[in-house]
Amino acid sequence: MANLILVLSLLVSCTMAIAFEPSPLQDFCVADPTSSARVNGLACMDAKFVEAKHFFFSGLHVAGNTSNKFGFSIAPVTVAQLPGLNTLGLTMVRFDYAPSGIVPPHSHPRATEIITVLKGTIEVGFVTSNPDNRLISKVLHMGDVFVFPVGLIHFQRNVGWENAISISALSSQNPGLVFASGAVFGSNPPMPVDLVAKAFQIDKGVVYYLQTIF
Repeated sequence: MANLILVLSLLVSCTMAIAFEPSPLQDFCVADPTSSARVNGLACMDAKFVEAKHFFFSGLHVAGNTSNKFGFSIAPVTVAQLPGLNTLGLTMVRFDYAPSGIVPPHSHPRATEIITVLKGTIEVGFVTSNPDNRLISKVLHMGDVFVFPVGLIHFQRNVGWENAISISALSSQNPGLVFASGAVFGSNPPMPVDLVAKAFQIDKGVVYYLQTIF
């Protein structure tokens, strides 16, 4: 029995280990977007050509345009903007929120997200997995920090009277982004209407309408 427990523990440990990005094998691997090499990430630039500019990005001080139907904007800092992030398992995002602006329910299949409020009052929350589907939410103020566990549906919304700003860090070079509404009602090609109607227990006409929106 003891041996079985040990084997199971090792299997769980190995599964957890391969579920996340591997540790770097060198000091850095600055992305070389011109390389045709196919790897899990981007190929490394020759180290002798690496400069400070490859580890630098300026722009998160610039306010985003929130004049859209959701009232929010994002300014990402990924390996595309900061080549030195390649293989380091990190991404950053600046969020700007108009009053009542929302970031619709979404998930990052490959990353945990930690959010810090820089300005305003933001309500955040995530939903636990089945069978509980429990909503865990909190109203955040300037300086507050909140964590969204990897893969779980979460949201943000501005509940204050002024514009709000937050910064997020994500534990993946490529965290992925899946908006719940867009995935269900905006897939290409569309999901079968009868399937969606039955899943959400709504009329087919509602599904048709929502598919025209998304």
